[in-house]
This record gives sequence, C-alpha cells and structure tokens, in this order.
Amino acid sequence: MKYRILGKTNLEVSEVGFGVWTVSTGWWGKIEERDGMALLNQAVDLGINFFDTGDTYGLGYGEEILAKALGKKRNDILIGTKFGYDFYTNVERDGHSERPQNFSPEFVRYACEQSLRRLNTDHIDLYQLHNPRLSAIESDDLFETLEALVDEGKIRYYGSALGPDIGWFEEGEASMKERNVPSIQIIYSILEQEPARRFFPIAEEEGTGLLSRVPHASGMLDGTYDKYTVFAPTDHRSHRRQVWLETSLKKMEQLDFLTQETDATIGQIAIQFALSRGSIASILPNITNPEQLVEFAAAPETPNVSAEALERISDLYDHNFYLEETPEQVETSGR
Repeated sequence: MKYRILGKTNLEVSEVGFGVWTVSTGWWGKIEERDGMALLNQAVDLGINFFDTGDTYGLGYGEEILAKALGKKRNDILIGTKFGYDFYTNVERDGHSERPQNFSPEFVRYACEQSLRRLNTDHIDLYQLHNPRLSAIESDDLFETLEALVDEGKIRYYGSALGPDIGWFEEGEASMKERNVPSIQIIYSILEQEPARRFFPIAEEEGTGLLSRVPHASGMLDGTYDKYTVFAPTDHRSHRRQVWLETSLKKMEQLDFLTQETDATIGQIAIQFALSRGSIASILPNITNPEQLVEFAAAPETPNVSAEALERISDLYDHNFYLEETPEQVETSGR
C-alpha cells in the first residue's frame, strides 16, 4: 500500500480506502455482519488505514460496525464520517429518496455526539457535510460550529462530501474557495469525469485534498456487469435503467486497449486512472468480497496508466466514446 497526505491536513491516508457503505447499507447486496467485519479487518492487514462511513448508513450501523470490527485498532486507522441528514426524527424513508437535512448548530453538535458514541471514539478524523446544498456552505453558523468542534478536539478536520444529484459543482467550488475546507469527496472514473475535471484546478490552487469514490462506475469497470445482469429491487444498482447499462457496455468495448499490455486488471487500472490526479489522495471503491478487496488494495503497486493511455481515455470521453448517443441522452444515476 502507498499513502498520500490529504490536502492541507496532516492525515496520511492509504491510496485505497474503504467505503463502509458496502458493508452497512445493503445497497450492493446483503453482507452478513461477520463477513463485513472480516473485510474491515482484512483491509487493515492489507495496509488500508482510511475508512469512510456516514451516520445515515444503516441508520448508524455504518459507524457501529466500524467500532465493533476495528475498535481495538483505533489508533492505527483514520475515520471519516458524515453528517447533515436528520434520521433521528424522520426515520421513515421511501426507497432511496433523500432524507430531510439539518445543518443547524444544535443538530450538528447532537449528530457529532451520536457519531462519537457509535464509533466508540473521542474524536473523528474527518467530519464531512453530507451532500450539502449551497445554503449550507454559505452558513456562517455552521462553520463556526465546526471550528468549535475542532477546538474542542472532537473532530480533527472537516470537509464536504458532494452529490452529485444533491449539490455538486457550485457546492464544491464554494467549499474550496469560500470555506477553504481541506477535503472534498467527489465521484471520478473513466466513465464519469465531469464535473470532477473542473474541480482539479481549483483543488490544486487551494491545496484541497480530494477523496474519490465509485472509481469503477458502480461496477462497470470491475467486471460486475454484463448484458445479462439483473439486480434485486433493493440493490442500489437496480435503479439504473437498461439504456445506461447497454450504452456503458459499448463504451467498455473501446477500453480493451488498457489491459492489453499489462497484467493489471481493469479494476486496478480504474483505480490508477483516478490516482493519476495528484490532488486525489485516496480512492474509495465499492468492496463487497475478499477477492475484490485483495485486487483493489494491490492497485497502487501496479503500473501507472501511461500518458498516452490517459490522453486516449480523455479523447474517448470528450467524444462520448464515439457512440451515436449524446451524453445528455444517456442516463447516469447519482451515487
């Protein structure tokens, strides 16, 4: 495993992190607790030290399982969690619809205390606004509260974890330029490069560290999908329409060149593609089984994607992979 400093923090995060959502939400299929805990412990053994969760994952379970699995290793890991959704007074939810948000100082303090309790820790390394809208970024009261939590030692740093369906470019730009947050979390992959591309020059100018999730485009770039794929109704990926799947498979056909001159898998190449951006400190792939974990954790040790390959990928993306459909005609759903 290799490590990078996250922006202007002193957090040295593993280049491959662990998104705890896969073992706590059921959105990528049901994972039994014992298997989820085994994955988390195996991740540490493989050198992964950054674990990203959220207070809403499994209504708090995403924090509880992390404490249960890795509580004795707390000093060896870095924890990022998220806040802003009120699931305490609004438990009911219709499918994957958005919960009510609350970024008031009183609620943020309450949410922080609950996360500390569930994580069984006295501090959170990275406390992230969860899908904030611009109004939250512009709230002086919110950021004064976050600074107070830093002063009190309850959080070390704070940042923004962005949409995309709920707050995206303007929110990221304001987080970096107006609030000078040391970290933002984005989506970036070979198949999904906007608006991340517009974030990179801002992040470099402001010294912001980036965390990049879904490097495999929700399974498209790790071999999960084929034309026969069918997901259960409760699976997060079932919300994709068939047109997206068919179009993405056509795009994948034009990426065969990436694996022709290397022993790396397409899943590892997808991670190296994201890591080619220097402002990205850690990649958060969807990890659901030991085989994926071993494969993805080894990605930083595989060859870098060549400049020629990066240029070819950029050209393919700029021209919608030379398919007839325009980008506006192809549905992409948010993660």
